[in-house]
Amino acid sequence: MTDIEVLRYTAFSRDPDGGNPAGVVPDAAGLDADAMLAIAAGLGYSETAFLTAPPEGLGGEQGRSFTVRYFSPKAEVPFCGHATVATAVALAERIGPGELLFATRAGTVPVSVTSEDGRLRATLTSVEPHTEEIGAADLAEALAALDWPQADLHPAFPPRIAYAGARHLVLGAGTRARLADLAYDFARLEALMRRLDVTTVQLVFRAGPAEFHVRNPFPVGGVVEDPATGAAAAAFGAYARELGLVPADAVLTLHQGEDLGRPGVLTVELREGEARVRVGGEAVRIA
Repeated sequence: MTDIEVLRYTAFSRDPDGGNPAGVVPDAAGLDADAMLAIAAGLGYSETAFLTAPPEGLGGEQGRSFTVRYFSPKAEVPFCGHATVATAVALAERIGPGELLFATRAGTVPVSVTSEDGRLRATLTSVEPHTEEIGAADLAEALAALDWPQADLHPAFPPRIAYAGARHLVLGAGTRARLADLAYDFARLEALMRRLDVTTVQLVFRAGPAEFHVRNPFPVGGVVEDPATGAAAAAFGAYARELGLVPADAVLTLHQGEDLGRPGVLTVELREGEARVRVGGEAVRIA
C-alpha cells in the first residue's frame, strides 16, 4: 500500500492546527475493507475517507460523483461530516469548486464547494434526519460513564438520540464549566454506545440564541474526543428544530475543539419546509 496517495486535511478551520484532521484517499480502487481500516488506523485520525467510482445511476456531473467510505481507526462508520468537508475541499483544489455528489452507506450526500478570497468552503446536505428518545436506564448509564450528575443537565435540552447519517446521543450541559470538565470512563461509555449503535455523544452548551459550544466523545472510534463533528452537527440541528429550541428557518454556529486546543467552527443551516440539514465549514491541507 506504499503507492496509495493519502492526503491530510483539517476540516471546520482555516488553520492547520485547528478543526478536525481527516485522511482522504482520492483513489481507493482495489482496496478492500481491511486495507482501508489499516490505512485509517495508521493515520490515527478520527476518520479517513476513501473514494471510488460512483455506483451506476447515482447522477451528478461526470467526474464529480463518487462512492465514499469512512473508517475510524477501529471500524467503518456509515457517514462522517468532517471527512466529507475535507474530501470536498481536496477535490475542489484539483477539479475546481462546484457541486459534488457522494454515495455513502447512509445515503446520497450532495456537497457544494465555493471559493471566497482564495479560501474554499464546503457545505454538505445531510440525509433525512430523525430523533428518538433514550430509555431512563440507558441515560443513567451514560451519565455514570461521563461522571455527570443528572442535575448538571440543562432542563431545556431533553436527552435524545439524533440521526442525520449517524446516530448521536445529545445531552445538554447546564453550564460552560460542566462542558469544559470532561473526563469519562472510556470503556464504560464505549460499551453503552455500541449497544445503542451510537457514533458519538453530542454534549451541548447554549451560548446564545443561535450559538452553541459542543464536545463529542468518540470511544467507539478509538478516539477519546472528536475535535469537530459534522454528522453530529447535522443531527443536532434536526434535534434543535424538532424540539422547538430554534426556529424552523435558522443558521446556527457551533464552536467545537476549543477545550482540546483545536478550535473549529461549524455552520448549521435549517430551511423551513426542508427536513435535511446543511452543515458547512472551511478546510485546509495539513503540511
